[in-house]
Amino acid sequence: MRAGRTRREPVDAYADPGTPDCRGGWWYLWWLIRRQPGRAPAGAALSSVWMVLMAVAPYLLSRAVDDGLEGGDTAALVLWTAALFAVGALNAWVSVMRHRTMTRLRMDANFRTVKVVVRHAVRLGAALPRRIGAGEVVTIGVGDVQTIAMSLTMIGPGIGSVVVYVVVAGVLVSVSPLLAVVVLLGMPVIAVLVGPLMGRLQGVEGEYRERQGVLTARVGDLAGGLRVLNGLGGKSLFADAFRRDSRRLRDQGYRVGSVTSWMQALGMGLPTVFLAVVTWLAARLAAQGELTVGELVSVYGYVAVLVGPVAFLVDMGYHLSRGVVAARRVVRLLRLEPDPDTGTADAPAGPAELYDPASGVRVVPGVLTALAGARPADTAAVIDRLGRYGATDVTWGGVRLDAVGAARVRERILVADNEADLFAGSLRELVGGRGTPSPAEVDRALRAAAAEDIVRGLPDGLDSAVAAQGRSLSGGQRQRVRLVRALLADPEVLLAVEPTSALDAHTEAAIARRLREARAGRTTVVTSASPLLLDHADRVLYLVDGKVAASGRHRVLLETEPGYRALVARDAVGAEDSEGAEGTEETAGTEGAEGAEGAEGAEGADTEGADTEGAVR
Repeated sequence: MRAGRTRREPVDAYADPGTPDCRGGWWYLWWLIRRQPGRAPAGAALSSVWMVLMAVAPYLLSRAVDDGLEGGDTAALVLWTAALFAVGALNAWVSVMRHRTMTRLRMDANFRTVKVVVRHAVRLGAALPRRIGAGEVVTIGVGDVQTIAMSLTMIGPGIGSVVVYVVVAGVLVSVSPLLAVVVLLGMPVIAVLVGPLMGRLQGVEGEYRERQGVLTARVGDLAGGLRVLNGLGGKSLFADAFRRDSRRLRDQGYRVGSVTSWMQALGMGLPTVFLAVVTWLAARLAAQGELTVGELVSVYGYVAVLVGPVAFLVDMGYHLSRGVVAARRVVRLLRLEPDPDTGTADAPAGPAELYDPASGVRVVPGVLTALAGARPADTAAVIDRLGRYGATDVTWGGVRLDAVGAARVRERILVADNEADLFAGSLRELVGGRGTPSPAEVDRALRAAAAEDIVRGLPDGLDSAVAAQGRSLSGGQRQRVRLVRALLADPEVLLAVEPTSALDAHTEAAIARRLREARAGRTTVVTSASPLLLDHADRVLYLVDGKVAASGRHRVLLETEPGYRALVARDAVGAEDSEGAEGTEETAGTEGAEGAEGAEGAEGADTEGADTEGAVR
């Protein structure tokens, strides 16, 4: 790169993408064009020059034939041949610049749409999965963004096609008014034939995209819950539903393909028909002596040049129709609004009691509280209210939780879901989150979550790459990584949903003891029906139909509450064995890491038969 010159990047990945126009699909496409005002006109101008120069070539060729070959003038032949070569070279350069410009236009639209979608998804936060399906979001990110970008690429050649069409028609007027009329009539014919197909394509394409989003969501559900479905015997039921959805999507795809095939056939067929009709007319005029040989050659060249523009016009209609459908889906996502946040009250100055009137759950500061209920959905709903996700009447130190700003609540109260997303990156980045914890803090969190064996088992330890959603890890490893991340965040109040549901009994017992130690003096709430975890809680709240039916220590509730005993005493012998193993582990000084590592070998079976209730939620 020369000194003093800076390379112009097509897209600044970190720049503000702007505020999109969400009035409709066409408005959104127009907004993308207006956001890069230099490129769109430049692309249209270069495309017009490129096509007009292609139309100049037949004129130069006709002059070379008439003046040079017919007239026997060698100098004229050389002159017109040189001019033809120069125009060809110039047009090659214009074509390169046109392609570069339209590529920048396309890439800018692509990345700008990605940025506005991601930014809005972050803005929606926890409201996103409640407002729109995961399959819809995936379809937008994978297919619609590309479709929008490609539709803008066709605008430049489309405008150039109209320009060259008018130019060729004007030139033909000087050659033969009859031929000019035939060429000019071609445009209305294209509009009449292609226009209705564009409207139909938007309809069938829109329905196809809707079905595609539904099927994508079902694929995700099947992939995530296959083990649970096997255990419940519901795999065939969901497979049949997936088969039906696939068949509907296929049939809709055939409808889209039918309309698309007609549009593409017209794009190839109409130029050929024009070429045949105009060539036949020009040949008759030449035979009658009304056209010279050079003019006949030029007419054939003009019509041959129009083959490209006519195809571009049809192609532009096809891509714009699909682009509008994709833009409407993006706009529909961008129109979603996050949960209202009108909180202006001050949060409690220090640790304070959380109270949920709907369930009667009272969270005392500084202790480990466990929620046990026959239906995991009931305890999860309590956690959502305590964490201010959705409508809530919870009070925090006597102040309504929804009266406090959401950002302030998030700073001090953390909900750790057992299905929280895991983004691709190194394990260190994954567990560190927004902060940069020290090595000692990471080691303490790994020990508390019995996750040291995960680090030891990876080739580069904490610097090892982890796939998106932790797909390179087992189910139990993913759950412990989520727990490590929550512990490193070190919130004032930690609300953990089923943090050990996918683990074996030995590892679960180790985590129960260490979690209590790691969160000593901090407010922690866990939902679980595991006696191993409940036995280490300072206070257990037993919920029936979403309301507190009893509270106390685990062993006391076992003796006094038959319903609680039936819920948690699933394998008393296994629990006693695991506690004995934990005692042996402490005596041996292994600190649970090696025990957890041994348990990891059996984790495949553990996850297969994991706590079904927690997995289903």
